[in-house]
Amino acid sequence: MERQWSGNPRRLSQADRSEIERLIWGGETFATAAAAVGCSTKSIQRFLARTGGLKRRVKERSALRLSLADREELSRGLVAGDSLQTIATRLGRAPSTISREVAWSGRHGYRAWRADSEAMKRGRRPKPAKLAVDSRLCREVERGLRAHWSPQQISARLICDYPDDLDMRVSHETIYKTLFVQARGALRKELTACLRTGRTQRRPHMRTEQSGAGRLQNMVLISDRPPEVDDRAVPGHWEAEDVRAALTRQISKLPAELRRTLTWDQGKEMADHVRFSTDTNMVVYFCDPHSPWQRGSNENTNGLLRQYFPSKADLSLHSAAHLNAVARELNNRPRQTLNWMKPSEVFCRSVASID
Repeated sequence: MERQWSGNPRRLSQADRSEIERLIWGGETFATAAAAVGCSTKSIQRFLARTGGLKRRVKERSALRLSLADREELSRGLVAGDSLQTIATRLGRAPSTISREVAWSGRHGYRAWRADSEAMKRGRRPKPAKLAVDSRLCREVERGLRAHWSPQQISARLICDYPDDLDMRVSHETIYKTLFVQARGALRKELTACLRTGRTQRRPHMRTEQSGAGRLQNMVLISDRPPEVDDRAVPGHWEAEDVRAALTRQISKLPAELRRTLTWDQGKEMADHVRFSTDTNMVVYFCDPHSPWQRGSNENTNGLLRQYFPSKADLSLHSAAHLNAVARELNNRPRQTLNWMKPSEVFCRSVASID
């Protein structure tokens, strides 16, 4: 019979907690569970929040695993001097299963009860977080996070930096879980501030009509751009959002081999693109309307910049030193399109090959 909640808060008993867990595991709502034990839904929410959610159910041992009876039979076979093949046949198991089982303690030190206990401990979850038990790996992950690298970039770059050290491996999922589940106790909570919050959804902007009024003249569309630009792996094909004069100044500092093409959207700031091409000997290609994905590196970099500067921020409020520091940090982030090399590394390699 269901108990009615009196409206007065009370401490949940152990029996109440067990009943709440049983009901919710069975698919009942918080309201139904609250009515059953005579408490409020808020009490259930506080209970689950305090205990970290529902405890993992203890599953029955799979038939694929060795049971205690199997291990006792294995122990008797070892004492009798039977071969592992013979024991495996008698138990109906693969010889490799019996071989791995005995390898944990050795043929002469095998004890069924101890082996069963150790197997249960090895299968227990959750296991200690990898970052909590490996301080060297944890320091490398922290270093990457403080440089605003994503967990995926950190995971991939560790393989590049430590190709022969299998201990220096961690998945990006493990990094995320360690950050957000503080019970793992390896990465400090403040490091979550180093993660990107995600690119904001692009909003539609007013476009000029197809009559041609206000459109740039003499444009070379992106469909005519060299095919090697598409994979973004060859330096020298530039995408930028600066005014013509400043861009001309900066581009002119580069070796001629790294001044190949420039890709732009159809913004008014590049209306003088013909003069820019004349001054720099670089062809300017323009994206098709409503096609921002055609400038992959630019769109990706815009998302990265939002981590430092909000949309429509006035960059004149920031010093040149700060802007240069942000540029250095971005140029030292591994990029998937570069096989997890850093843009600075690829650029230096390209410059070196020119020399």
